[in-house]
Amino acid sequence: VQLQASGGGLVQAGDSLRLSCAASGRTFSRYIMGWFRQPPGKVRELIAAISRGGTNTYYADSVKDRFTISRDNAKNTVYLEMNTLKPDDTAVYYCAAKLTVVTLGSLTPGGMDYWGKGTQVTVSS
Repeated sequence: VQLQASGGGLVQAGDSLRLSCAASGRTFSRYIMGWFRQPPGKVRELIAAISRGGTNTYYADSVKDRFTISRDNAKNTVYLEMNTLKPDDTAVYYCAAKLTVVTLGSLTPGGMDYWGKGTQVTVSS
């Protein structure tokens, strides 16, 4: 599967952004999807994940109650709605897919099967 993330940009603190990740192929619904981010000079981290059917979600503490992950399997797309953005949210954001079913919170960058190119999110204070 090929993934293409979009929707990043430069915003001010408190603003909102919606990231999208479009997948190719007809097997999108078989994949657990995750959003990762990599701040400047830091390691890539999992911030949100969603189960194949969209029923279950996971959020890192740093984004809980501000970000919402969702997916539309009919459109082969996963979304990340980001509200109340903070300067600490500045990072390159990546979507990734994993075929094997695992606990969402246990997803790691090294364990994902496919990656999209990142999209830059910059939040100014």
